[in-house]
Amino acid sequence: MALTVGELSRLAGITVRALHHYDEIGLVRPSQRTAAGYRLYDGRDVLRLQQVLVFRELGVPLDEIGAAIDAAADRAALLRKHRRELADKRTRIDAMLAAVDAALEVLEKANMTMQPEDFKALFDGFNPEDYDDETRTRWGTTDAYQESARRTKQYGKTEWEAIRRESDAIHGRLRELMERGAPASDPAIQEAVEDHRKHIDRWFYPCSPEMHRRLGEMYLADPRFVANLDKVAPGFAQFLRDLISAS
Repeated sequence: MALTVGELSRLAGITVRALHHYDEIGLVRPSQRTAAGYRLYDGRDVLRLQQVLVFRELGVPLDEIGAAIDAAADRAALLRKHRRELADKRTRIDAMLAAVDAALEVLEKANMTMQPEDFKALFDGFNPEDYDDETRTRWGTTDAYQESARRTKQYGKTEWEAIRRESDAIHGRLRELMERGAPASDPAIQEAVEDHRKHIDRWFYPCSPEMHRRLGEMYLADPRFVANLDKVAPGFAQFLRDLISAS
């Protein structure tokens, strides 16, 4: 089925003028024309337009997009790369939104000091202070513990809220994939697991893939971590550990 320029404009959320411009510069040309000369776009044209819009979202200049698409020998591989980049961007945006929301909450309360009850509320029953003594005993001499302690000492309510929101977003994506029965080889699974590792690396301590796998084993070995992670969904701790182990 072919789409008119108006139909494609509404479908893609861009203006007819933009589609005319893309046609004029050879970026997205309609494969067909009516007897009266009106543009008609088929499935391949729509797919190309989607790739153009993804490149635009990633900040690639318009005059470089056509060459980048045409040079790709494997369109599916190019789309998978774009998806990874967009997922990374989404994670960063989620974190920034969380930080802004937390800052607004503090400002609207006219209270810039983070109270103990605020900190506890961020983790909904999972209070890191409950593990302080054991954590120091088991990992207190490690570089990871010391780096985590150094970073978190500087965090206020804004940062902790951003951490929680970002973690919730990653867990939410993984829960949806778990419920769909997605295999570990699914690119969306791999991206979410990598985002989980990057979340730890960004906020707490350098987390290599090997460190991430060790952390996954700890999630499953400690009943308290299992109980907390299984709040996301029954069996989520096992699911997360298995995905990290396979990554």
